[in-house]
Amino acid sequence: MAAALGGGVAPSFAQPQPQAPIQGGPLPLLRWWILDMPPHFSYRDGKAPQRAEDLGQGEVDGFMRLLVDRMPQFRHEFVELSLPRFEAQVRQGETLCSVLHVRTPERTQWLYFTPLHPALLARQIHVVVRREDLPRFEFNGQSVALADLLRRTDLVGLVPRDRSFGPRIDKLLAADPERAPRSVVAGRSANLLGMLKARRMDYTLDYPATVDEYSAQHPGSPALARLPIAEGRSTMVATGSCSRTPDGRRAIEAMDQAVRKLAADPQREAWFKAWRGLAGIDADDLPRLNRYLDERARGAAQIE
Repeated sequence: MAAALGGGVAPSFAQPQPQAPIQGGPLPLLRWWILDMPPHFSYRDGKAPQRAEDLGQGEVDGFMRLLVDRMPQFRHEFVELSLPRFEAQVRQGETLCSVLHVRTPERTQWLYFTPLHPALLARQIHVVVRREDLPRFEFNGQSVALADLLRRTDLVGLVPRDRSFGPRIDKLLAADPERAPRSVVAGRSANLLGMLKARRMDYTLDYPATVDEYSAQHPGSPALARLPIAEGRSTMVATGSCSRTPDGRRAIEAMDQAVRKLAADPQREAWFKAWRGLAGIDADDLPRLNRYLDERARGAAQIE
């Protein structure tokens, strides 16, 4: 849930220009990029969603459903593409929207962004290793420092190509490409977790909920373990994005408006439940989430 989801310094946002309502004719089409990335965005019964009702209740797909329900001025279509294909089509001028992209300076060249909500605690990036190898990584029970890990020559790491882990981690990985984990094409992170179990590398980076979901579906030896890293809270704000096209501008303005409508809803508990279902909102997340929504409800539009 790439996913979705910016770094420690709040970006500055330009004010959108008001759009005149469309009178008559068919509703404009808003195309959403989707990808099966459990547990943040999960296909039900392995099938890509066709309607908003088909979306799940993960952090990403659940919030997308809330947005779609509050954007009735569009017809909504879900488009399944690989990450490289999505980027290629957007760069070629097609209009697509996403709730799976972390905001990076480079991506603001071809995507508009608007903040959605604080990233939940499940978004803290961890180092994922085989449980039998924990002694090679743990140090007096302290969090692993990724900067220290990258200096080690006795370990081999792999990460998905073109994936952003947020500004802090991305900066560390880019600072010394020779020592950074090698990037490989992976349709979804579960591919790399399978490679880790097969002992084709020593570690990867991922979200704890993704690891837990994979381990439940693929039990057996070797078991996987996840270790928090000191730089793991790299993604602080979940973001929505749309192509930098005229249609994309109209879509991102509508998305921003939908978020502010959610933030101002006096019955937040109801949409919290609709968003996360039985999983609910973690008690540690709830105060941050409510403070953020109070500010979002009072503030102006935020579009970058």
